[in-house]
Amino acid sequence: MRHSTMMIVLILSIVLFAVMNLTVGSVGIPADAVFSILNPFNDVPLEGENAEIWTNIIMYTRLPQTLTAMACGAGLSVAGLEMQTVFRNPLAGPSVLGVSSAASLGVAFVVLLSGALGGTALSSFGIIGNSAITLAAISGALLVMSFIVYLSHKVDGNVTLLITGVLIGYIATAIIGVLKYFSSEEDIRAYVIWGLGSFSRVTGGQVYVFVALTAVILPLVMLLAKPLNILLLGDMYATNLGLNVRRARMLTIASAGTLTAIVTAYCGPIMFLGLAVPHICRGLFNTTDHNILLPANIFCGAALALLCNFIARMPGFEGALPINSVTSLIGAPIALSILLRRKKNM
Repeated sequence: MRHSTMMIVLILSIVLFAVMNLTVGSVGIPADAVFSILNPFNDVPLEGENAEIWTNIIMYTRLPQTLTAMACGAGLSVAGLEMQTVFRNPLAGPSVLGVSSAASLGVAFVVLLSGALGGTALSSFGIIGNSAITLAAISGALLVMSFIVYLSHKVDGNVTLLITGVLIGYIATAIIGVLKYFSSEEDIRAYVIWGLGSFSRVTGGQVYVFVALTAVILPLVMLLAKPLNILLLGDMYATNLGLNVRRARMLTIASAGTLTAIVTAYCGPIMFLGLAVPHICRGLFNTTDHNILLPANIFCGAALALLCNFIARMPGFEGALPINSVTSLIGAPIALSILLRRKKNM
């Protein structure tokens, strides 16, 4: 009963934060006008001198940001939970295997190397540049993820995979440092801005592709709830219970890596959500059952990402704050308070 109540609270918080994201900003829009704009069955067009402005703001700015934040928060939170379970490490996150670093390296080639070689960075060419960044990030992330999945099928221990991920991160950081050295200040600034993360980068038809990809992968991850529960018992017990540990680990890493790759490609390297939300959900639900934790992470991750996006775009800020700064400043105290309260009750 308590778990059901918490799930309902998380779902209602998603609705509340979504409405806040759509109505509040540098231009205030009444809630009834938002519902009128978004209602597909509304045959009566919105009237008034601000009707067209409000419609453009909702349909081309706030709605894409809201959907992106929800998909990003849900995807990273589930990926973080999978990584913490398969490696049995509370500090593991979506970026632990070097997937985010590889995506950043792909973007660095587009933003920094193309500028150093051609004089003008490919990222500056509008839609073409954004598409190039997305494809480069996905290519880099999926290439490394494929290698990690292959390696997980060949080795037995998790330590080798963790060390490999760390080494990949160091190699990517070193190459990015070399590219920065030979790049112009303008290109470096563009790359740094990308690295701060943003929910507003996904525009046009890209947002629906991003949301659709996430919506397809997340239900598939739910099928791994039972294997993840068995993995918590340890490899020896899991094998005795008939679980193919290598196969379960490979599927878990593949799904978590794919989610991380997609989110990083479209939104940049979003920090903290994948690390903190699994701990928040364990504290709220007081369970290790992945049948409960997986949907809880989806809802909690989406709600927290919406809250962070709302704070980043609050009236009074010129433009928007870097989303990574907000996720850490808001999420860290919440996660810390839950962990301390949970420790006190034990």
